[in-house]
Amino acid sequence: MFTLAHLSDVHLSPLPRPRPAELLNKRGLGFINWLRGRRLAHSAEALDAIAHDIKLCRADHIAVTGDLVNLSLEAEYKRARALLERLGPPRNVTFVPGNHDIYVRGTEQWPAKYWGDYMRGDDGLEHFPFLRRRGDVALIALSTALPTGPLLATGKLGQRQISRFAELLDQTRGLFRVVLIHHPPQSPPRRYLRRLTDATDFRAVLAAKGAELLLHGHDHRRALVWLDGPNRRFPSVGVASASLRREHGSENAAGYNLFHIDGTADAWHCEMISRERGGDGSIQEVERQLLS
Repeated sequence: MFTLAHLSDVHLSPLPRPRPAELLNKRGLGFINWLRGRRLAHSAEALDAIAHDIKLCRADHIAVTGDLVNLSLEAEYKRARALLERLGPPRNVTFVPGNHDIYVRGTEQWPAKYWGDYMRGDDGLEHFPFLRRRGDVALIALSTALPTGPLLATGKLGQRQISRFAELLDQTRGLFRVVLIHHPPQSPPRRYLRRLTDATDFRAVLAAKGAELLLHGHDHRRALVWLDGPNRRFPSVGVASASLRREHGSENAAGYNLFHIDGTADAWHCEMISRERGGDGSIQEVERQLLS
């Protein structure tokens, strides 16, 4: 059996104090939003509890689907590197960036600079999409991160990534294929400004090629949607922010998911276990269900 842990949307706190010159772009509005709300929503204490619980579960691999940082300040990247190392070595942890990890222009290369070995496939190259095979599990990682204007949190894959993604799905047929992405492949209309802009093309590839599991973040809540594949539907699973305070009023507190994967092609068995930080600060199982 292979155990995969999934966490997302860390939004490391406290936020390093930005220099005035760093706020002369989208970061200025983001900093105001941080002061007015996000600093209350995200807790270093909650994140510490989640990270500790993940280590106790002794997962074979950990997937982190973006938004380690908040405003793409260089000091944030250095601190986020320490968190990734705390979770595990690059071979055992796979990271894909989110919109906050490339928040403004000029920061496009910083995730690779600080976290590149966590964003590298088995071929040793730094490019998206990339493939990591761990036993019978194939982890296919995509990047939707790009700088956007104020009030936007959209993502985009682009045709080159989508085409290569289709090839990787074909190459890994027969394995348990886990797709890692920050933005969900399907967003409700009210989240138009936070959507994956080429989600229709992305879902078309999934419908044609199939996958066994898709993991995403971005929405800061637990979610399960079934997507079309060529022969059957498969689960797309979102997870709550790994640092969210329960007392902030959200329906979700800080949490993560575990997936127990077993079986063989055409007879896979996948059990999802959701763990969440309770009001007393302890991490508790809140849901368990079979996905295949």
